Amino acid sequence: MWVEKETMIKFLGENSKFLGIFTAFLLGSIAAGPLYVAFPFVGVLMKKGSKFSNVLIFIGAWSATKIPISLFEASVMGWKFMIVRYLIDVPVIILMAFIVDKSISTSEKEMLYENPKIL
Repeated sequence: MWVEKETMIKFLGENSKFLGIFTAFLLGSIAAGPLYVAFPFVGVLMKKGSKFSNVLIFIGAWSATKIPISLFEASVMGWKFMIVRYLIDVPVIILMAFIVDKSISTSEKEMLYENPKIL
């Protein structure tokens, strides 16, 4: 076991607030690999009690803000482009995560937490 459930709840759980958003972004941004590799991690996050919006932020960060890809992007497209894209992507990812979190019913979330494989 790499991370205890209590630690995961502290950093990504229901009461994590800004720390949860930051941690989800950090975990998703330092990742390597295609998006489909993120889903086993998502299952673990859900089993360990991560807040649903933080799980969505993790997926968004994995797909849009990976640091290794961003460094390549900056070298090809320029730092200004990369910074502007981040200034747009980060708030949009957070906004989308909270909108989806609020639009999904509690029973649907419970179903996803009981069986995260259906994601």
